[in-house]
Amino acid sequence: MKAIIIDDEPLARMMVKEYLQPYTHITVVDECSDGFEGLKAIQQHQPDLIFLDIQMPKINGFEMLELIDHPPAVIFTTAFEEYAIRAFDAHAADYLLKPFSKDRFDKAMQKLQLQNVNTAPAVAETALRSAVQNNRVVVKDNGKIKIIPITNIQYLEAADDYVKIFTQEGIFLKKKTMQYFEDSLPPQEFIRIHRSYIINAQLITRIDLHEKETHLVLLTTGARLPVSKAGYARLKEVLGI
Repeated sequence: MKAIIIDDEPLARMMVKEYLQPYTHITVVDECSDGFEGLKAIQQHQPDLIFLDIQMPKINGFEMLELIDHPPAVIFTTAFEEYAIRAFDAHAADYLLKPFSKDRFDKAMQKLQLQNVNTAPAVAETALRSAVQNNRVVVKDNGKIKIIPITNIQYLEAADDYVKIFTQEGIFLKKKTMQYFEDSLPPQEFIRIHRSYIINAQLITRIDLHEKETHLVLLTTGARLPVSKAGYARLKEVLGI
């Protein structure tokens, strides 16, 4: 098995390497100190397993995972216990709270070996919600990583298997569902007005009657978007009209 250690603390990376020495079937192919380096290393080496810290410079561990198309198995290693529930909800192989002992590390490795299914896709699915809850969305744009504060989002539009994110800087694609964004974004700030649209409520300038029981919403950006009957009910509830 190929493994990568991604942690901004050199001593933490050294400890994982030391604990891995008896596991001769695992080879550490790279070490990384932040999520950007980790993403590049995963794309280059295609590891079977990563040891991943969560709080790191630039982008955190959850955000990095969310950018990987086919993530490997994950064992989280972090000093922040608040992330434990989120990590297990993401179906990580295990969660090691620093400083962890050799015995606790061995138990994590045993748990990994007993797993019959790679649960990493579920980890990545949960990672987006974590990133959005940090008030930003991380996307790939022409091979580069773009961090979009949610306050910069004008509206979202469904596009087959993707969601288009409209901002002042341009349009970005994210391979997620509208439902996922609806569940993740602050409901008082972003309103699902139609099965194909979620809008930033701060940008609403007018709501016009369009056809029988349907409306159009006009944003300060000039965008005119359809509002379904259910969407109009949500608009009225959030805006208090």
